[in-house]
Amino acid sequence: MSIKLDKLERLEYIFFAVFLISFWLFFVSKFLTFLGVLNFSNTLNNIEFFSFFIMVISLILFLKSLFERRNSKELEITKKKEQLELRLTAIDSTNAIIEFTPNGDILSFNKTFSGIFGYGNEIIGKHHSILVPKKISTSIEYKNFWLDLSEGIHKFDEFERIDKEGNVIWIAGTYVPIKNKKGITHKILKIAQDNSLTINTLQELEKKNTYLEHAAKILRHDMHSGINTYIPRGIKSLKRRLTDEKINELKIATPLKLIEEGLCHTQKVYEGVKEFTNLVKKGSKVEKNNYNLNEILRKYLKSTAYLSQVKIPNLGVLEVNESLFCTAVDNLIRNGLKYNDSRSKIVSISREGDKLFIIDNGRGMTKEEFEEYSKPYVRKKENKESGSGLGLNICIAIMKEHGFNVLCEKLEPNGTKITIEL
Repeated sequence: MSIKLDKLERLEYIFFAVFLISFWLFFVSKFLTFLGVLNFSNTLNNIEFFSFFIMVISLILFLKSLFERRNSKELEITKKKEQLELRLTAIDSTNAIIEFTPNGDILSFNKTFSGIFGYGNEIIGKHHSILVPKKISTSIEYKNFWLDLSEGIHKFDEFERIDKEGNVIWIAGTYVPIKNKKGITHKILKIAQDNSLTINTLQELEKKNTYLEHAAKILRHDMHSGINTYIPRGIKSLKRRLTDEKINELKIATPLKLIEEGLCHTQKVYEGVKEFTNLVKKGSKVEKNNYNLNEILRKYLKSTAYLSQVKIPNLGVLEVNESLFCTAVDNLIRNGLKYNDSRSKIVSISREGDKLFIIDNGRGMTKEEFEEYSKPYVRKKENKESGSGLGLNICIAIMKEHGFNVLCEKLEPNGTKITIEL
């Protein structure tokens, strides 16, 4: 087993060794003088003087080194103590700290705890159960909780507690059993933070998600009957009863066409909404199939006024959710045409291997702007065009659900190049 020595310790050993050697030289010279060795008296006197001198010097240096090392250790201990106090102060100022007996009786607490729970010294000596909802404090699990702590088993979790006014508080806390030298638990230290805002937010989101899922069921089932069954049947029944002559006489050919096109558009929107609402369900995944991208994009854009402004060459086959994927690409197309001051507004779509490119000749958007405007409800203030600030965010979310990554690059002199890594 090797022992590491610092510089001062090594010097101490050297000085002490020199002291011992000089001491023995001095002792031997004195002894020889006592025996009356006259032939070497001068030499012995020199050795005696020299050894005594070295002995005194080495002793002084040894003591000096010893005190310096002691002062150095005291300084180091003081420094570590100060650092520890700073850490404890930081923990104390940002965490609720409370101490209990092994049985759960309250011994002490800090200001942060008092600020969270609203209690003062009146709870000193009272049991921890005063901070716990009755449904928990009367349970077997709660009894076992304190038995485990008293046996030295620490606990960490998010706990439901109640403050002085009876309000529910959620804390993220650690219960640490502190043992004495005999290994017996004599105190329980609890360090906690108020996590109520996070938990309440999650519960509120869960509640809203339940409402949203209920609305999604209505959309998926009840609206399906009207949009995909009753209205189409009604139009077909009406057209069977109207001859071409009667349609021309009533001049309703155009209104009928608009109704049919409106129904087609509504069905397309419904499919997108249905796919979106499917994602609300827990554990849901995007349903995908292999599609010819040219066919599904042209089909989706067929009823739009800007199909002629979109160039779609052969894009091959890709596994996607038809409705969601087309919705996302359509958003990028509309952005390229909407934020565009060119006389001839054009958006071209192309594909090279596992990358899909959507390029426009509009105002252009930098990578930094793209990242900023991808956030929900964020829009460029200078834009004269109206918008919700959600389109790009939803588009990217759809692509992520597919496992795709979306990148943006501003082109010179104008235009934007969107790259979708498939």
